[in-house]
Amino acid sequence: MTGRSRTRRRSSGGDQGAHWISYSDMMASLLLVFVLAVVYSVYQYYQMLEIKTQQLNEQQAELDKAVIALVERETEVETLNVTLMGKQEELATIQIQLDQQENELKAAQTALKTEKEAQALLQLQLAEQADKLTAMSTLLDAQKAEMLSQQKKLDDLVGVRTKIIQDLTLALNKANLKATVDKDTGDIVLDSAVFFDVNSNSIKDSGKDLLSRFLPVYLGVLMSDAYVDYVGEIVIEGHTDTAGSYITNLKLSQNRALSVAEYCLQLPGLNSRQIALMQELMTAKGRSYSDPVYNADGTVNMDASRRVEFKFRLKDSEMIDEMNRILSEME
Repeated sequence: MTGRSRTRRRSSGGDQGAHWISYSDMMASLLLVFVLAVVYSVYQYYQMLEIKTQQLNEQQAELDKAVIALVERETEVETLNVTLMGKQEELATIQIQLDQQENELKAAQTALKTEKEAQALLQLQLAEQADKLTAMSTLLDAQKAEMLSQQKKLDDLVGVRTKIIQDLTLALNKANLKATVDKDTGDIVLDSAVFFDVNSNSIKDSGKDLLSRFLPVYLGVLMSDAYVDYVGEIVIEGHTDTAGSYITNLKLSQNRALSVAEYCLQLPGLNSRQIALMQELMTAKGRSYSDPVYNADGTVNMDASRRVEFKFRLKDSEMIDEMNRILSEME
Protein backbone atom coordinates (compact mmCIF):
# COMPACT_ATOMS: atom_id res chain seq x y z
CA MET A 1 0.00 0.00 0.00
CA THR A 2 2.82 2.25 0.80
CA GLY A 3 4.24 1.67 -2.65
CA ARG A 4 1.01 2.62 -4.29
CA SER A 5 0.79 5.79 -2.34
CA ARG A 6 4.21 6.83 -3.49
CA THR A 7 3.36 5.94 -6.98
CA ARG A 8 0.18 7.96 -6.85
CA ARG A 9 2.00 10.92 -5.36
CA ARG A 10 4.55 10.92 -8.09
CA SER A 11 1.85 10.74 -10.57
CA SER A 12 0.13 13.51 -8.77
CA GLY A 13 3.31 15.60 -8.67
CA GLY A 14 3.97 15.21 -12.36
CA ASP A 15 0.54 16.49 -13.30
CA GLN A 16 0.99 19.42 -11.07
CA GLY A 17 4.26 20.36 -12.79
CA ALA A 18 2.58 20.27 -16.14
CA HIS A 19 -0.18 22.35 -14.73
CA TRP A 20 2.31 25.05 -13.60
CA ILE A 21 4.02 25.00 -16.94
CA SER A 22 0.75 25.69 -18.68
CA TYR A 23 -0.08 28.44 -16.21
CA SER A 24 3.29 30.17 -16.77
CA ASP A 25 2.78 29.98 -20.49
CA MET A 26 -0.59 31.50 -20.07
CA MET A 27 0.82 34.27 -17.87
CA ALA A 28 3.59 34.88 -20.38
CA SER A 29 1.00 35.12 -23.11
CA LEU A 30 -1.05 37.48 -21.06
CA LEU A 31 2.04 39.52 -20.30
CA LEU A 32 2.89 39.59 -23.98
CA VAL A 33 -0.64 40.65 -24.79
CA PHE A 34 -0.47 43.27 -22.07
CA VAL A 35 2.89 44.51 -23.41
CA LEU A 36 1.48 44.60 -26.90
CA ALA A 37 -1.54 46.42 -25.65
CA VAL A 38 0.67 48.85 -23.78
CA VAL A 39 2.88 49.31 -26.84
CA TYR A 40 -0.18 49.82 -29.05
CA SER A 41 -1.63 52.22 -26.55
CA VAL A 42 1.64 54.09 -26.41
CA TYR A 43 1.75 54.13 -30.21
CA GLN A 44 -1.81 55.39 -30.36
CA TYR A 45 -0.99 57.95 -27.71
CA TYR A 46 2.03 59.30 -29.61
CA GLN A 47 0.15 59.21 -32.90
CA MET A 48 -2.72 61.12 -31.32
CA LEU A 49 -0.21 63.43 -29.65
CA GLU A 50 1.38 64.14 -33.04
CA ILE A 51 -2.03 64.83 -34.55
CA LYS A 52 -2.99 67.08 -31.67
CA THR A 53 0.40 68.78 -31.85
CA GLN A 54 -0.10 69.39 -35.58
CA GLN A 55 -3.61 70.67 -34.92
CA LEU A 56 -2.28 72.91 -32.18
CA ASN A 57 0.43 74.19 -34.50
CA GLU A 58 -2.19 74.90 -37.18
CA GLN A 59 -4.39 76.59 -34.62
CA GLN A 60 -1.37 78.52 -33.35
CA ALA A 61 -0.60 79.59 -36.95
CA GLU A 62 -4.21 80.64 -37.43
CA LEU A 63 -4.10 82.39 -34.09
CA ASP A 64 -0.89 84.18 -35.15
CA LYS A 65 -2.59 85.22 -38.38
CA ALA A 66 -5.60 86.38 -36.42
CA VAL A 67 -3.32 88.31 -34.07
CA ILE A 68 -1.55 89.93 -37.06
CA ALA A 69 -4.91 90.75 -38.64
CA LEU A 70 -6.09 92.13 -35.30
CA VAL A 71 -2.95 94.28 -35.01
CA GLU A 72 -3.47 95.52 -38.57
CA ARG A 73 -7.12 96.16 -37.78
CA GLU A 74 -6.14 98.06 -34.66
CA THR A 75 -3.69 100.09 -36.77
CA GLU A 76 -6.48 100.82 -39.25
CA VAL A 77 -8.79 101.74 -36.39
CA GLU A 78 -6.16 104.10 -34.97
CA THR A 79 -5.70 105.62 -38.44
CA LEU A 80 -9.46 105.98 -38.77
CA ASN A 81 -9.59 107.54 -35.32
CA VAL A 82 -6.94 110.06 -36.34
CA THR A 83 -8.85 110.76 -39.57
CA LEU A 84 -12.07 111.02 -37.62
CA MET A 85 -10.51 113.49 -35.23
CA GLY A 86 -9.30 115.51 -38.21
CA LYS A 87 -12.79 115.41 -39.73
CA GLN A 88 -14.27 116.45 -36.41
CA GLU A 89 -11.89 119.40 -36.30
CA GLU A 90 -12.85 120.28 -39.89
CA LEU A 91 -16.52 119.98 -38.98
CA ALA A 92 -15.95 122.19 -35.98
CA THR A 93 -14.21 124.76 -38.21
CA ILE A 94 -17.02 124.51 -40.78
CA GLN A 95 -19.58 124.93 -38.02
CA ILE A 96 -17.80 128.06 -36.85
CA GLN A 97 -17.79 129.36 -40.43
CA LEU A 98 -21.47 128.48 -40.80
CA ASP A 99 -22.24 130.33 -37.59
CA GLN A 100 -20.30 133.34 -38.86
CA GLN A 101 -22.10 133.18 -42.21
CA GLU A 102 -25.42 132.86 -40.44
CA ASN A 103 -24.61 135.95 -38.39
CA GLU A 104 -23.49 137.76 -41.55
CA LEU A 105 -26.69 136.66 -43.32
CA LYS A 106 -28.79 137.95 -40.46
CA ALA A 107 -26.88 141.22 -40.57
CA ALA A 108 -27.30 141.36 -44.36
CA GLN A 109 -31.01 140.66 -44.02
CA THR A 110 -31.30 143.43 -41.47
CA ALA A 111 -29.33 145.77 -43.75
CA LEU A 112 -31.46 144.70 -46.73
CA LYS A 113 -34.61 145.38 -44.79
CA THR A 114 -33.28 148.80 -43.85
CA GLU A 115 -32.21 149.39 -47.45
CA LYS A 116 -35.65 148.36 -48.74
CA GLU A 117 -37.26 150.78 -46.35
CA ALA A 118 -34.84 153.47 -47.49
CA GLN A 119 -35.56 152.60 -51.13
CA ALA A 120 -39.29 152.77 -50.51
CA LEU A 121 -38.81 156.18 -48.93
CA LEU A 122 -36.53 157.21 -51.79
CA GLN A 123 -39.07 156.03 -54.36
CA LEU A 124 -41.72 158.03 -52.60
CA GLN A 125 -39.45 161.06 -52.63
CA LEU A 126 -38.60 160.44 -56.29
CA ALA A 127 -42.30 160.17 -57.12
CA GLU A 128 -42.87 163.48 -55.38
CA GLN A 129 -39.90 165.00 -57.20
CA ALA A 130 -41.19 163.54 -60.48
CA ASP A 131 -44.53 165.22 -59.87
CA LYS A 132 -42.74 168.46 -59.09
CA LEU A 133 -40.56 168.05 -62.18
CA THR A 134 -43.65 167.38 -64.30
CA ALA A 135 -45.29 170.49 -62.92
CA MET A 136 -42.11 172.48 -63.47
CA SER A 137 -41.75 171.01 -66.96
CA THR A 138 -45.33 172.01 -67.74
CA LEU A 139 -44.64 175.49 -66.44
CA LEU A 140 -41.37 175.68 -68.36
CA ASP A 141 -43.07 174.43 -71.51
CA ALA A 142 -45.69 177.11 -71.11
CA GLN A 143 -43.00 179.72 -70.57
CA LYS A 144 -41.01 178.39 -73.51
CA ALA A 145 -44.13 178.42 -75.65
CA GLU A 146 -44.68 182.04 -74.73
CA MET A 147 -41.06 182.87 -75.41
CA LEU A 148 -41.15 181.02 -78.70
CA SER A 149 -44.27 182.91 -79.62
CA GLN A 150 -42.56 186.21 -78.91
CA GLN A 151 -39.39 185.09 -80.64
CA LYS A 152 -41.39 183.94 -83.64
CA LYS A 153 -42.93 187.37 -83.89
CA LEU A 154 -39.45 188.88 -83.94
CA ASP A 155 -38.24 186.29 -86.43
CA ASP A 156 -41.20 186.98 -88.67
CA LEU A 157 -40.44 190.68 -88.59
CA VAL A 158 -36.87 190.22 -89.67
CA GLY A 159 -37.26 187.02 -91.71
CA VAL A 160 -33.91 185.54 -90.62
CA ARG A 161 -35.40 182.28 -89.39
CA THR A 162 -37.28 181.76 -92.63
CA LYS A 163 -34.12 182.29 -94.64
CA ILE A 164 -32.14 179.91 -92.42
CA ILE A 165 -34.84 177.23 -92.78
CA GLN A 166 -34.86 177.62 -96.54
CA ASP A 167 -31.07 177.44 -96.77
CA LEU A 168 -30.97 174.41 -94.44
CA THR A 169 -33.55 172.58 -96.53
CA LEU A 170 -31.69 173.29 -99.77
CA ALA A 171 -28.30 172.31 -98.29
CA LEU A 172 -29.59 169.03 -96.83
CA ASN A 173 -31.33 168.09 -100.06
CA LYS A 174 -28.21 168.91 -102.06
CA ALA A 175 -26.16 166.68 -99.72
CA ASN A 176 -28.75 163.91 -100.19
CA LEU A 177 -29.42 163.81 -96.44
CA LYS A 178 -32.84 162.59 -95.40
CA ALA A 179 -33.66 164.85 -92.48
CA THR A 180 -36.99 166.45 -91.62
CA VAL A 181 -36.76 170.25 -91.28
CA ASP A 182 -39.69 171.90 -89.53
CA LYS A 183 -40.81 174.71 -91.86
CA ASP A 184 -41.84 176.95 -88.95
CA THR A 185 -39.11 176.43 -86.37
CA GLY A 186 -36.21 174.96 -88.36
CA ASP A 187 -36.00 172.02 -85.94
CA ILE A 188 -34.42 168.95 -87.55
CA VAL A 189 -35.53 165.49 -86.41
CA LEU A 190 -33.12 162.57 -86.73
CA ASP A 191 -34.34 159.02 -86.17
CA SER A 192 -32.97 157.77 -82.85
CA ALA A 193 -33.04 154.18 -84.15
CA VAL A 194 -30.15 155.13 -86.45
CA PHE A 195 -28.15 156.36 -83.47
CA PHE A 196 -28.97 154.08 -80.56
CA ASP A 197 -30.15 150.61 -79.67
CA VAL A 198 -33.12 150.38 -77.32
CA ASN A 199 -32.21 151.47 -73.74
CA SER A 200 -28.68 152.42 -74.87
CA ASN A 201 -26.88 155.77 -75.13
CA SER A 202 -23.87 154.49 -77.11
CA ILE A 203 -23.92 155.85 -80.67
CA LYS A 204 -23.98 153.13 -83.32
CA ASP A 205 -21.74 153.24 -86.38
CA SER A 206 -24.72 154.18 -88.56
CA GLY A 207 -25.38 157.16 -86.27
CA LYS A 208 -21.76 158.27 -86.38
CA ASP A 209 -21.82 158.06 -90.18
CA LEU A 210 -24.99 160.18 -90.32
CA LEU A 211 -23.55 162.79 -87.96
CA SER A 212 -20.31 162.93 -89.96
CA ARG A 213 -22.32 163.85 -93.07
CA PHE A 214 -25.04 165.96 -91.44
CA LEU A 215 -23.17 168.22 -89.01
CA PRO A 216 -20.81 169.96 -91.52
CA VAL A 217 -23.84 170.80 -93.70
CA TYR A 218 -25.87 172.01 -90.72
CA LEU A 219 -23.06 174.16 -89.31
CA GLY A 220 -22.15 175.36 -92.79
CA VAL A 221 -25.52 177.16 -92.89
CA LEU A 222 -25.89 178.31 -89.27
CA MET A 223 -22.29 179.50 -88.97
CA SER A 224 -22.11 181.14 -92.31
CA ASP A 225 -21.30 184.85 -92.35
CA ALA A 226 -24.95 185.62 -93.13
CA TYR A 227 -26.38 184.00 -89.99
CA VAL A 228 -23.66 183.38 -87.41
CA ASP A 229 -24.25 186.69 -85.64
CA TYR A 230 -27.96 185.88 -85.18
CA VAL A 231 -27.57 182.35 -83.76
CA GLY A 232 -27.78 182.42 -79.99
CA GLU A 233 -27.96 178.69 -79.22
CA ILE A 234 -27.77 175.27 -80.87
CA VAL A 235 -29.75 172.71 -78.90
CA ILE A 236 -29.43 168.93 -79.16
CA GLU A 237 -32.53 167.35 -77.67
CA GLY A 238 -32.96 163.69 -76.77
CA HIS A 239 -36.45 162.16 -76.66
CA THR A 240 -37.70 158.71 -75.61
CA ASP A 241 -40.86 156.69 -75.94
CA THR A 242 -43.36 156.43 -73.07
CA ALA A 243 -42.19 153.00 -71.80
CA GLY A 244 -40.70 153.15 -68.28
CA SER A 245 -40.64 155.88 -65.66
CA TYR A 246 -40.16 159.58 -66.34
CA ILE A 247 -36.92 159.73 -64.34
CA THR A 248 -35.40 156.71 -66.12
CA ASN A 249 -36.26 158.13 -69.54
CA LEU A 250 -35.05 161.57 -68.47
CA LYS A 251 -31.63 160.12 -67.68
CA LEU A 252 -31.60 158.09 -70.91
CA SER A 253 -32.61 161.04 -73.09
CA GLN A 254 -30.05 163.32 -71.38
CA ASN A 255 -27.26 160.75 -71.83
CA ARG A 256 -28.18 160.31 -75.50
CA ALA A 257 -28.10 164.03 -76.08
CA LEU A 258 -24.72 164.27 -74.34
CA SER A 259 -23.34 161.37 -76.43
CA VAL A 260 -24.33 163.18 -79.64
CA ALA A 261 -22.90 166.49 -78.38
CA GLU A 262 -19.60 164.87 -77.39
CA TYR A 263 -19.28 163.15 -80.75
CA CYS A 264 -20.06 166.40 -82.58
CA LEU A 265 -17.31 168.23 -80.69
CA GLN A 266 -14.81 165.51 -81.63
CA LEU A 267 -15.81 165.24 -85.29
CA PRO A 268 -12.68 165.34 -87.49
CA GLY A 269 -14.40 167.19 -90.38
CA LEU A 270 -14.93 170.42 -88.39
CA ASN A 271 -12.53 173.35 -88.35
CA SER A 272 -11.33 175.08 -85.21
CA ARG A 273 -13.75 178.01 -85.69
CA GLN A 274 -16.76 175.73 -85.90
CA ILE A 275 -15.64 173.76 -82.82
CA ALA A 276 -15.11 176.98 -80.85
CA LEU A 277 -18.55 178.30 -81.84
CA MET A 278 -20.17 174.97 -80.96
CA GLN A 279 -18.57 175.01 -77.53
CA GLU A 280 -19.99 178.50 -77.05
CA LEU A 281 -23.47 177.85 -78.43
CA MET A 282 -24.27 174.17 -78.08
CA THR A 283 -26.31 172.68 -75.23
CA ALA A 284 -27.63 169.12 -74.72
CA LYS A 285 -31.05 168.48 -73.19
CA GLY A 286 -33.01 165.39 -72.29
CA ARG A 287 -36.78 165.67 -72.61
CA SER A 288 -37.72 162.15 -71.42
CA TYR A 289 -41.16 161.32 -72.88
CA SER A 290 -42.57 164.82 -72.38
CA ASP A 291 -43.02 165.39 -76.16
CA PRO A 292 -44.03 162.06 -77.76
CA VAL A 293 -45.05 161.58 -81.41
CA TYR A 294 -48.65 160.44 -81.94
CA ASN A 295 -50.22 158.27 -84.62
CA ALA A 296 -53.30 159.36 -86.53
CA ASP A 297 -55.51 157.39 -84.13
CA GLY A 298 -54.14 159.24 -81.10
CA THR A 299 -51.84 156.46 -79.85
CA VAL A 300 -48.15 157.08 -79.19
CA ASN A 301 -45.80 156.18 -82.04
CA MET A 302 -43.07 154.52 -79.95
CA ASP A 303 -40.50 154.32 -82.77
CA ALA A 304 -40.97 157.91 -83.90
CA SER A 305 -40.89 159.17 -80.31
CA ARG A 306 -37.36 157.77 -79.86
CA ARG A 307 -35.52 160.58 -81.68
CA VAL A 308 -32.80 163.23 -81.60
CA GLU A 309 -33.55 166.81 -82.62
CA PHE A 310 -31.24 169.64 -83.63
CA LYS A 311 -32.66 173.09 -82.86
CA PHE A 312 -31.33 176.61 -83.10
CA ARG A 313 -32.33 179.72 -81.23
CA LEU A 314 -31.80 183.27 -82.47
CA LYS A 315 -30.43 186.07 -80.30
CA ASP A 316 -33.19 188.36 -79.06
CA SER A 317 -30.89 191.36 -78.71
CA GLU A 318 -29.65 191.07 -82.28
CA MET A 319 -33.22 190.60 -83.46
CA ILE A 320 -34.30 193.75 -81.62
CA ASP A 321 -31.37 195.69 -83.14
CA GLU A 322 -32.30 194.41 -86.55
CA MET A 323 -35.94 195.36 -86.00
CA ASN A 324 -34.87 198.83 -84.87
CA ARG A 325 -32.69 199.11 -87.96
CA ILE A 326 -35.63 198.15 -90.16
CA LEU A 327 -37.92 200.61 -88.37
CA SER A 328 -35.37 203.36 -88.68
CA GLU A 329 -35.03 202.69 -92.40
CA MET A 330 -38.80 202.87 -92.74
CA GLU A 331 -38.95 206.35 -91.15
